[in-house]
Amino acid sequence: MRRVIDNDYLTLLARLGIGLMFIYASAYKIVEPESFAKSIWYYHLVPGKLINLVALIMPWLELIVGLALILGVYYRGAVVWTNLMTLLFIGALCSVIVRGISIDCGCFKASDASSGSAWTTLLFDLTVILFAVQLFFSKSKRWMLARN
Repeated sequence: MRRVIDNDYLTLLARLGIGLMFIYASAYKIVEPESFAKSIWYYHLVPGKLINLVALIMPWLELIVGLALILGVYYRGAVVWTNLMTLLFIGALCSVIVRGISIDCGCFKASDASSGSAWTTLLFDLTVILFAVQLFFSKSKRWMLARN
């Protein structure tokens, strides 16, 4: 099992996949923070006064974490943030599913109030967390700019 977790190619694939996904997800949010704030509001989890702050900070955090994963700079911190954010996303999606709120996740575009793809996104995020956990436990340092 350790050989699979530490596999250089699997680790690189996970770094690139998750890193590119985070960068792609941050793009629209950085360009259209007001649309992203509306997406956050649909979840009914963040207090109204904090929605704009979250809408401004989260996309930049996603961008920085994505770049750090791909480049292998501040790698351990990026992996921890990847796992924390993915768990946060999973928790938020579970929350709207349990409460019966039918929304799109707002991950890669502005969410709609009734598109109902939360289950699909939850399954996607559960796959992402498997690779994020693999990155957490992997000892592979190959193809990183900083070997910390």
